[in-house]
Amino acid sequence: MQRLILFRHGDAKRDSESGDDFDRRLSKEGREETARVAAALADMGLAPDIALVSAAVRTRETWSVLSDAFPKARARFEDELYLAEPDRVRQAAEKAGADCGALMVVGHNPGLQELALALLIENGAATSQIGKVQSRFPTGSAAVFLIDANGRATLDGLFYPKDLR
Repeated sequence: MQRLILFRHGDAKRDSESGDDFDRRLSKEGREETARVAAALADMGLAPDIALVSAAVRTRETWSVLSDAFPKARARFEDELYLAEPDRVRQAAEKAGADCGALMVVGHNPGLQELALALLIENGAATSQIGKVQSRFPTGSAAVFLIDANGRATLDGLFYPKDLR
């Protein structure tokens, strides 16, 4: 894997019809913010080959919006990515990314934000980058990392929906 894109699902409704968090759907704002970030990524040529998507409804719906911008990407829906801890997300990404150039993980906080922070800290990122990710990683955000031959990650871009209006 040469590039890792961590994409937090779009804004979701507070409740679901079933009452289960897993079944929460995207809000209108969530669809719009996801589309904005997807367009920015696509315009920069930051397209995934494979997308690992949490099986939750809101992440599946996020992928549905993203897939319009990345029609060649293959999606895999993973139950174990639902509210996954950062180590679990990292393991899934490393395993799936072994055979592709760019991998996207569509998931949840706090796992994605914590993984982004860990990658930044482990690889000596600037304090300003660490501080920005530490202070916020809102819904619909993407953190893009370049991965070198030794597995070291360097932040290649941080995309917040409100910055793209």
